[in-house]
Amino acid sequence: MGKLYVLVSAALTLLCAEAHTLGRRQDAQIYEAEDAVLSGVAVDTAQAGYSGAGYVGGFDEAADNITFTVTSDSTRLYDLSIRYAGIYGAKVTTVVLNGGARTDVSLAETSEFATVEGGQLLLNEGENTIEILDNWGWYLIDYISVTPSAPRAPHSVTPTLSNPNADAGATALYQYLTSIYGKNILSGQQDAVWADWVTQNVGKTPAVLGVDLIEYSPSRVEHGSTSTAVEDAIAHAQKGGIVTVVWHWNAPTGLYDTEAEPWWRGFYTEATDFDIAAALSDTTNANYTLVIRDIDAIAVQLKRLQDANVPILFRPLHEAEGGWFWWGAKGPEPAKKLWKLIYDRWTNYHGINNLVWVWNSVAPDWYPGDDVADVLSTDVYSTGNGPMSAQYNSLIDLGNDTKIIAAAEVGSVPLPALLEAYEADWAWFCTWGDTFINNEEYNPAEVLKEIYNDDYVLTLDEIQGWRGA
Repeated sequence: MGKLYVLVSAALTLLCAEAHTLGRRQDAQIYEAEDAVLSGVAVDTAQAGYSGAGYVGGFDEAADNITFTVTSDSTRLYDLSIRYAGIYGAKVTTVVLNGGARTDVSLAETSEFATVEGGQLLLNEGENTIEILDNWGWYLIDYISVTPSAPRAPHSVTPTLSNPNADAGATALYQYLTSIYGKNILSGQQDAVWADWVTQNVGKTPAVLGVDLIEYSPSRVEHGSTSTAVEDAIAHAQKGGIVTVVWHWNAPTGLYDTEAEPWWRGFYTEATDFDIAAALSDTTNANYTLVIRDIDAIAVQLKRLQDANVPILFRPLHEAEGGWFWWGAKGPEPAKKLWKLIYDRWTNYHGINNLVWVWNSVAPDWYPGDDVADVLSTDVYSTGNGPMSAQYNSLIDLGNDTKIIAAAEVGSVPLPALLEAYEADWAWFCTWGDTFINNEEYNPAEVLKEIYNDDYVLTLDEIQGWRGA
């Protein structure tokens, strides 16, 4: 897990929002920020291009917020848009509906006012409150608008995996995901110790176990690291479960290894001077050789899983567009080039065919392409057990609704009733471990039990025999 929020690119957040807004402006209800209830913020007029009598700025403290009162003539879904100016750089804000579920909305850097899509809101009949909370702060809010949501069209999921040589296990896993997509969500938990915690404290066992290949990175092995991630994955699969794998790839070389940035933080950009763009500039330099060395080292572990007949939901290079991991530090082109190198090396060179490839970003300019990705996903760390509709809708747009969508990492487990109401058809969620699954702020104990016992949520006991489903 990296930083807790993932920035959405301007191409998605601005261009799509502006196009949608132009097409439905006559149906939108617009609420000016200067007319809302303000706390810790103030009306200003210095930035040109605002609507109404001004805009609201001064988001510089955690408690700063705007509260809008919005009315609806019935209980129904609305699309939320936020007109803002990101003159201080890319930021994240939080939207809270009626004091409950929270949605994080990424605000791209802009030089003028622009519109961003904020997902969907299920408004009650009568009055509702929509709060905009500081979060990262340092942005300007002009107004919000709500527009009745159009019915979601049926999904049109690509029927086959990107790898034509995918083995029977991977094929069966993908077919199973396709069969439940939009009907159920698979429960998931990162790390075996926290999956056991769920079993002990909730009374149900997650269907999906997440493991991390981090300790198999050669630059960590050199420091004595060991791991049981592969054994944990095999054990869960033998119980009839599904496995998802992430790789916090410690940089191949260039670790600072200081008191401030120790070697074990080597997957973070700030802990290494490894330059992936330079390493991929040609195939003869020493750092390219080290990249291949690391890819081949992880191939050994993937082959162990393939030999054990364990298909994998595999998610390398996660959260790349955030830039906080070295594989995303040099922008989208090197990251996409690295993804395609990994895909080719494992698929065509090593013959690893038990993988369902899971891309982990909502940003269009980072997407490596439909031919090398099977599932689209993102990581969301909002509180409030909300449906994460903004992120879901962004991924639907990214894949033109032809890809299965997953919540690869979450801090707060989504409430099934909200998922169904918002038509946020996540295929699975995987909750991060310590400080999240066991944190009452993110997952109150009674809410966890309610979620895990809901018919919409599939647990380990309910997916037995999935390969033949």
